Amino acid sequence: MTDRYNRHIILSEIGQEGQDKISNARVLVIGAGGLGCPVLQYLTAAGIGTIGIIDFDVVELSNLQRQVLFGTSSLGKNKALAAKERLQDLNNDISIIAYPETLTYQNAITHFREYDIIVDGSDNFETRYLVNDACIITNKPLVFGAIYKFEGQVSVFNYKDGPSYRCLFPNPPHKDTVPNCSDIGVLGVLPGIIGSMQANEVLKLIIGLGDVLSGKLLCYNALTSQTSTLKINRNETSIQSVLDEQDSFENKHLIIDCQIEVMEVSISEMILEKNVQFIDVREIDEQPKVDHLNVTNIPLSELETSLHKIDLSKKKALFCKSGMRSKHAVKVLQGLNINNCFSIPQGASEINNYLKEHNKILSNER
Repeated sequence: MTDRYNRHIILSEIGQEGQDKISNARVLVIGAGGLGCPVLQYLTAAGIGTIGIIDFDVVELSNLQRQVLFGTSSLGKNKALAAKERLQDLNNDISIIAYPETLTYQNAITHFREYDIIVDGSDNFETRYLVNDACIITNKPLVFGAIYKFEGQVSVFNYKDGPSYRCLFPNPPHKDTVPNCSDIGVLGVLPGIIGSMQANEVLKLIIGLGDVLSGKLLCYNALTSQTSTLKINRNETSIQSVLDEQDSFENKHLIIDCQIEVMEVSISEMILEKNVQFIDVREIDEQPKVDHLNVTNIPLSELETSLHKIDLSKKKALFCKSGMRSKHAVKVLQGLNINNCFSIPQGASEINNYLKEHNKILSNER
């Protein structure tokens, strides 16, 4: 045991006492994806006594570009279970608990109470607000990380009466209005950098060493290698609003705008219609462009200011990359009493492939 952690123990600032603190700590990591993988890898190597991993997702080929715990043998496996298997080989002296499930309002409080520190490695705003609010209610420090294309952020929330995530962002954006890395991409090494910074904050919290990123948001740009730090002030109103709703917390749901039903139609159905306007709600620079189809480009972020581009006399078929933003766009239009709107669940790539085959068949028939 001493040999494994020798490089920690011989640091006078850590020593055996500090390593004992690490060995007695319990840390729960939300998500075993791009951020969660480096966090888990370094905390496991450091000897955190108990590590929890919660993730409902399975490993896909596109994950391997940045999720360094996994290999081709992990494809199709649950991420929490696959991560546990890899981490136990890295360090079999610690306890690793996998939760192959979705984090919900119903189970968050129960899980969080079992740990000392919560690390957020999620990739969507609904989960970030859920994690933040559960940390406030259970009084657990939250180590936050986020990535976007070539930029990342790190902070520590809810630490020693410091600010929370809601002090920085009081309210979540509308669902599906902000793309994640599956929509716009991310530099493969970026989550490794940001995740390592998160692991560093966890160790500082445990050992009581250094200047914790509480009340500060560290911003990193991978293209310029520059960092900047923004000050975050505690907002008592935002925090108290979470505590005031504590009794109803477990009755909340992550379903947004569920009262509006969205009709989905396939591209094969809509291509046969005569009077259809196809609307691409992706950002203008997103690829691939859709060929062999007359398309109106209206990014979701500009939808409500671009209603003049919509032909009210036609059926509206909206699409994006995965069908998520197009569903939200349909809800927005329906809320504005614009009818005959449909979401195409296939993304732009699938639509392109279908159109190529469709045109090939038509050419052969001629």
